[in-house]
Amino acid sequence: MNDKNSVQTDLLIIGAGPAGLSTAIHFADLCKKHGEQRRILLIEKGSAIGSHILSGAVVRPAVFKELLPNHKIEDIPFDSPVKKDKLLLLSKSKSIRSPLHPPYMSNKGTYTASLGLLCQFLASVAEEKGVEIYTGFAVNELLYNAEGKICGAKTIDTGINHHGEKMENFQPGTSIEAKLTIFAEGTRGSLAKNIINKFDLQKGKNPQIYSLGCKEIWEVPAANIKAGEVYHTMGYPFNLHEFGGGFIYGLSNNRAAVGLVVGLDYTDPTFDVFSVFQVWKTHPAVAKILKGGKMLKFGAKSLPEGGYYSLPKLHVDNALIVGDSAGFVSMPALKGIHLAIKSGMLAAETALSAFSSHDFSENTLQIYDEKIKRSTIHKELFPVRNFRQAFAKGLIQGAFHFGAQFISGGAGFFGKLKVHSDADATKKVNNYHGKCFKERFKNQLEFDKELTFDKMTALFCSGTHHDENQICHLKINNPDTFETVNIEEYDAPCQYFCPAEVYEIHTERDGKKKLRIHFENCIHCKTCDIKEVADGITWNVPNGDNGPEYLNM
Repeated sequence: MNDKNSVQTDLLIIGAGPAGLSTAIHFADLCKKHGEQRRILLIEKGSAIGSHILSGAVVRPAVFKELLPNHKIEDIPFDSPVKKDKLLLLSKSKSIRSPLHPPYMSNKGTYTASLGLLCQFLASVAEEKGVEIYTGFAVNELLYNAEGKICGAKTIDTGINHHGEKMENFQPGTSIEAKLTIFAEGTRGSLAKNIINKFDLQKGKNPQIYSLGCKEIWEVPAANIKAGEVYHTMGYPFNLHEFGGGFIYGLSNNRAAVGLVVGLDYTDPTFDVFSVFQVWKTHPAVAKILKGGKMLKFGAKSLPEGGYYSLPKLHVDNALIVGDSAGFVSMPALKGIHLAIKSGMLAAETALSAFSSHDFSENTLQIYDEKIKRSTIHKELFPVRNFRQAFAKGLIQGAFHFGAQFISGGAGFFGKLKVHSDADATKKVNNYHGKCFKERFKNQLEFDKELTFDKMTALFCSGTHHDENQICHLKINNPDTFETVNIEEYDAPCQYFCPAEVYEIHTERDGKKKLRIHFENCIHCKTCDIKEVADGITWNVPNGDNGPEYLNM
């Protein structure tokens, strides 16, 4: 990026997802409009734009018209307009089409898309406007000035082996000093998490809760599904105490995107999201679409579900949080891309005000929070502010509460509903009285490698790679209690929920169980940082350009 170990910029954006790129584009446009010249630096840890981007995705196009007023919709690389939109209710072996579409789930006027391709397009637009974009640089450290305020960030030191020793190819990271820093790292951004904790930005708010989604891209016979056909599923293979659903999207060139999204507030410590995704694909309604096809790509990521009441304070001195890092996802609609882009645009407008007044204090940056409250983001999230919390105690209670919320404009019977963290929802093995995962799906967890796959086969299709000689980016926070609590009392949930077999329990000769970490398998879903009990694991960024390759997913 630069031969020196320090660079200066006006605006630093960390993350090249839709939120970060829209911030860059809109800020560049505003600077041009107001005759200001500002250096805009955007840093992305993936090897290329889109490498670490994963979403369903069905996209509402209106926000693109707002962000790119000089572009036609035809210029934007959407895949297909949605032509058919069905909700299927699944039992173990049958399906029926729901006679009613649940509120907020209509996909009229939307497009199927690869979010990675959309981000590549947005990056090209940003570069045309003068934004400097650097890929393959992981940012792992915040910079603070003498007053304890954020003044930029630093890229990771490379050329350090797994013992923490400098090698011949050691390269110190670059300190990027910025007047204003935008955190657009996506779900559970490691730096955003850091400042949320450091500055207590979640005070008075619900904790953020998450889901984990697994997705595959298939090549299928042309007769199986048409481009623009969209199906969502509810019911099997979930029980009444689990939150989740599936999706099947018809894409161009005889392809289909299939996926399952599972709320991480489930209680079974042995629940395996990846495996239940494979079981879901064996349902006749899904299997018939994939029959005769071939799985091309696999990926998994977490997404924030807490909604309005889980949004943190979005600003501190010299910094703003946008997109999934803030939690801008509308769960009833199953959409967040348009909200991420809108949040980036509002952050850009706030940035212009700060630069114009040469004031980057909280007093100025609070304009961002105010803009959010006056925007379509608030208009969309506030009426469903209790949606996800309503389902925390099961499907039946959730549906009952959601009906009351729909009638009352989101308030429901009890006003603000509270939730606990996903990790706290997990029960100890001895306290879990339902059927454990393997017992529930007995005889369904042998995968044929045609329709269903084991984790290592799927991992190969994610294109994941990591430098072997580096410090493990997955930290066990309390090694002493991990054995006595996480392993002995909870049976190490990470060995089950990880979709890439990063975590393995090894029984030694003396009978003691030890955790082995295969960080080279990590696909950066960050579920371990979210779901492992007792604050067991922290996910940090590995070397730049490491991780999955989700291009075109």
